[in-house]
Amino acid sequence: MRLPTPAGSRIAEVEERFVVDLERFQGPLDLLLHLIRSQDIDIFDIPISEITAQFVAAIEKVEKRLSLERAGEFLEMAATLVRIKAQMLLPRRDDLLEDEDPRSELVRRLLEYELFREIAYTLADAEAERAHHHGKGYVEPRPPPKASELPLRLTLEELLEVAASLPAPPERRPHRAPVRPVTVDEKIELWFEALKRKARVPFEWFVKRWKTRIHAVMSFLACLELAKRGRVRLRQERHFGTLWVFRGEDDEDR
Repeated sequence: MRLPTPAGSRIAEVEERFVVDLERFQGPLDLLLHLIRSQDIDIFDIPISEITAQFVAAIEKVEKRLSLERAGEFLEMAATLVRIKAQMLLPRRDDLLEDEDPRSELVRRLLEYELFREIAYTLADAEAERAHHHGKGYVEPRPPPKASELPLRLTLEELLEVAASLPAPPERRPHRAPVRPVTVDEKIELWFEALKRKARVPFEWFVKRWKTRIHAVMSFLACLELAKRGRVRLRQERHFGTLWVFRGEDDEDR
């Protein structure tokens, strides 16, 4: 480990060498990794005292401008560095193994963060390159696999067994809208009302309002019933000509 230099001269040197804008860093690990890589320091042999001084000096002037959550992240890392620095200054027993370096956990976190950061940069570059050729959400079409590449792993007996276990499709019943029944009595009343206004009414004029077979049939049956009772007279001048419905003799007297 390097011999520590006086605190005043070290901080002054740090302030001259590093002008750090914390807004461009994603977090304390990003800042710490920048300090290490920019000075070409061996990450497996970090001069913890020097790096701690540089890290603290970098956040002292801007911590008041940071949000509480963001400032807490940097202060937590500063406390971790101070703790590691204190552990390295304490005398160590001879029976301690070499891999029990207080910096080992920090080195592991830095290497892991650097790996994920490089992966993120690679994905971002690939996304930018892709954006030059395709729009957002584009999925490259994949050709369907050949039939020969899909071996049949189902026997005929298994297929028949599965087919037999399938439920039968539900019976389809045609939906029919409810139809209001048409009665002869209703048509008789309508004939009476029509013949009150006119002495004669053509049959086709009476039924053309509905244009359905059931109304035409019931209207004709009503005419026959009224003619049977003597309430109307039916007259047709020629075959397939207009059927005229006249008032009956009793109704004309009225």
